[in-house]
Amino acid sequence: MMCEMCGKEVPVTRPVFIERTKLNVCPSCARFGDEYRGSAGQSQGPSAQVIEQRLERRNRRMQTKDVYAGRDSVRLIDGYGEAIRKARSAKGMDAEQFAASISEKKGIIMKVESEDLTPDDKLVKKIEKALDITLTETVQGGGSIGKGGSNAKMTLADFIKKE
Repeated sequence: MMCEMCGKEVPVTRPVFIERTKLNVCPSCARFGDEYRGSAGQSQGPSAQVIEQRLERRNRRMQTKDVYAGRDSVRLIDGYGEAIRKARSAKGMDAEQFAASISEKKGIIMKVESEDLTPDDKLVKKIEKALDITLTETVQGGGSIGKGGSNAKMTLADFIKKE
């Protein structure tokens, strides 16, 4: 007998349903289908429950995944430059003394305080530790940058700086 799936000559074939089609296949190809469970002359495919489960799994596989959904992100607070300046003044240090205390240049501290320079994470941690302040806040993930709520699609207008 010949397997209707792989074409090999085998001594015994088994009837199975593969993609809702009854085929006589060899034992090694039988694993790709469901066993034939019909009475004489009556064909019976996979049950409705099995089909439903397969469709659900397929739908889950086919959905696009948002890798950033549900994650919180940390960002700098608004007015971080003013917060740094006030905390530094409260400690009684000028920009040069403060820069020396955290091993940075005075120009970098001045740019950060005027918000001309966004500090990287390492510098933020150094400033927070030296001045005993918090410059970051946690923002709920999954939101969009553009206007219109969290489900709004981004457009090119969201990236254009209007003056």
